Amino acid sequence: MRQRGSYLTKEGLSKLEAELEHLHTVRRQQVAARIQIAKEIGGTVDNAEYDDAKNEQSFVEGRILTLERIIANVIIIGEDVARSDRVQLGSHVAVVNQRGGGEEYTIVGSAEADPLEGRISNESPVGKALLQKKVGEEVQVKTPAGTVTLTVLSIS
Repeated sequence: MRQRGSYLTKEGLSKLEAELEHLHTVRRQQVAARIQIAKEIGGTVDNAEYDDAKNEQSFVEGRILTLERIIANVIIIGEDVARSDRVQLGSHVAVVNQRGGGEEYTIVGSAEADPLEGRISNESPVGKALLQKKVGEEVQVKTPAGTVTLTVLSIS
C-alpha cells in the first residue's frame, strides 16, 4: 500500500528531524536505563515501575516509527506561495468572520498543525474551505459551534 505524502515546511521538517534525533540518541537510552533499573530492583513480574518503563518504551518506539514514516514521505511546501493570489499550502491568511472578529492562519500539513499557534491543517474544515480562495471571497465552514462565514482579507 502506497503512503500518501506529508506536507511540511522546511522549518517543520527540521523540527521533526530534530525530534527524531533526540528520540534515537537520548530518549531510547533513558528508557533502556529505566527498564534496567526496574528489573534490578524488582524483577519483571508485578513490578509497576518496570511495566511503566516498558509502556514508555512502546510509546517512544511508536513515535520513532511515525516520524520516520512522515519524513520518508515528506513533500516540502514551496517557497513560492507569497507570489500566489490564492490560498494554498504555506499561505499566511487573514480572515474576518461575520461578527467582525479577525483571525490569522498559516495553512500547513497535518503533521505540522498547531491551532494554538495559528497553524491549521489543509485537511481541517477551515483549512479545506480556505484553499484556492482569493482575497474578498467568502467561505462557509461547519464548526461544532455552527456554521461560520469567513471572508479572506489578505494572503501572503
